[in-house]
Amino acid sequence: MQTSQLPHDYNDMQPEPARPSRAAASRWIAAVAAACAFGLLVVPWMLHRPARATSGETKSGPAHKPAGVANLDLTLTDMNGNDVKLADYRGKVILLNVWATWCGPCQAEIPELVEAYNKYKDQGVVIVGVSLDDTADTLRAYAPKKQMNYPILLMRDEFDEAYGPIFGVPITFFIGRDGTISQKHFGPVTKEDIDREIKALL
Repeated sequence: MQTSQLPHDYNDMQPEPARPSRAAASRWIAAVAAACAFGLLVVPWMLHRPARATSGETKSGPAHKPAGVANLDLTLTDMNGNDVKLADYRGKVILLNVWATWCGPCQAEIPELVEAYNKYKDQGVVIVGVSLDDTADTLRAYAPKKQMNYPILLMRDEFDEAYGPIFGVPITFFIGRDGTISQKHFGPVTKEDIDREIKALL
């Protein structure tokens, strides 16, 4: 009885594993690229995102509930090296804006702050910008480009202890003439936000 013999090279008889098509490979590469791009957008936002608003704090609308009394017994340095006492603003309506030059939403709200300063400065309103981490040199070069006509101060630990912790920017504090923080606004302020809050405090 004859026995069947395997071919000389048995492996030559096995089917080759399927290989992905060029289209499938392109789709896979595109998916990886999209995931990487998404990560580049989301991670910085996660690192700098503001904390969740609590009582007396809001992201989009007015609260008008006292969120504490502002500590104005602080002295900060402006971008020109001059000491500025927040206490000098007592009795005024204060819009205290914490921001940074690298912050996109901060850049978007600057024109609204400039317009508001021009509109309300003669009505007992002061707008003060406190830069989160920029150097004085950076601010002196940046402010004229944005026509920032209100005081720009540098952050100090004492400010963060009094108004923070500051986890993200921009954050805007609306402070009444009596020193009460009427609202802590997370995210960029709009013209409507500013007008509504200031008129409520005048």
